[in-house]
Amino acid sequence: MAKLSLTPETAARIDAELAATDALLAAAYPGERPDRQPVHTVYIPADAFTPDLAARWGAEALAAVKEHGGLEQLAATLGLQEPAQLAELVRRKLESEPIEDLRLDFEDGYGNRPDDEEDAAAESAGRLVAEAVAAGTAPPFIGIRFKCFEAPTRIRALRTLDLFLGSLLEHSGARGLPDGLVLTLPKVSTVAQVRAMVIACEELERAHGLAAGRLRFEVQMETPQLILAADGTVPVAQLIHAGAGRISSLHYGTYDYSASLGIAAAYQSMEHPAADYAKAVMQVAVAGTGVHLSDGSTNILPLADAANVAAAWALHARLVRRHLERGIYQGWDLHAAQLPTRFLATYAFYREGFEAAATRLKNYVHGIDSAIMDEPATARALARFIHRGLACGAVEEAEFTRLADVSTAQLAALAHPNTTPTPEDQR
Repeated sequence: MAKLSLTPETAARIDAELAATDALLAAAYPGERPDRQPVHTVYIPADAFTPDLAARWGAEALAAVKEHGGLEQLAATLGLQEPAQLAELVRRKLESEPIEDLRLDFEDGYGNRPDDEEDAAAESAGRLVAEAVAAGTAPPFIGIRFKCFEAPTRIRALRTLDLFLGSLLEHSGARGLPDGLVLTLPKVSTVAQVRAMVIACEELERAHGLAAGRLRFEVQMETPQLILAADGTVPVAQLIHAGAGRISSLHYGTYDYSASLGIAAAYQSMEHPAADYAKAVMQVAVAGTGVHLSDGSTNILPLADAANVAAAWALHARLVRRHLERGIYQGWDLHAAQLPTRFLATYAFYREGFEAAATRLKNYVHGIDSAIMDEPATARALARFIHRGLACGAVEEAEFTRLADVSTAQLAALAHPNTTPTPEDQR
């Protein structure tokens, strides 16, 4: 054995030199979260919510697609593989879980109304969400988007948040807050607004006896000031770490952001180069932090005559596929008739890549020689891809375990090492 030149004292000095780096990486870049990310968020005016809304949207989605030939025909028209199987899987989804994430909107979708009217709506929203959760009719993720923290609407935003949360807790009783509660802070333009939201969360937790850190929130990225500040910094990266571990996701706001850049209405789109640039910056900012990323919406709806419906469905399916291919696994939907293409495009994405990913994962886990030599990082990416497909219903557990010869517990461990599997993962 060759003589060692670096002494234990040198190693200790290097450890001391890098202690701050080790602490930063552990705290600020813990890695991807193991919990489920919804494939979409649906926004509705806050006063339009009823406990049966998700089921109604599912029925309306099925009725809309039936009027134009059915799910299988739509899948075939879109050029998707396995149209019959996709149609069956999506039909089940629309009947059982048509909305994965629902936001009761007190911002643009609600508008400016008298204070007493919004007060009543905020309390009603809390009560109705509690009823839906108790009845088992609420989507897995549900919450509100209140108004922004700019001066004209700040007090109103805080009041709505306060009333909604108080009402939700009052009517939830011993159940407490739903696990999938999501709060949305819109039109953020500075890191200070995120710090202000942290203060609000801390005070609400104290007032209601909630565990510290229980309240988390997502940030809507709708202003160019978050991409490039006056001093040349990138606030969207800073705000994640200023959120004190409370930020769950960043959402791109297609139309507010586009308008703020002066892009003409006819050209405002999820695929405009300006949108792609903003989302690329956001994607780098969230990497390794455990914060999720969501694309925005298209306001071209599949309504009116058959030609417009077909064109809108084709556009929506293409945009969904586009953000999935770019590593953004969530988007917004604005109408029940967008649900068929949301799930057809999403399911097709996962199913088209499923067999190859499962086979490569099997080879990696069982040490089978193959033409592709995957490293641990690639195996982790393969596992996460399949894990997402299973979570949304695109892939069924039985077909995964048969093809990969890997249990779902093993899959979870590969996808999210150094985390504790959930009971669902341990099936």
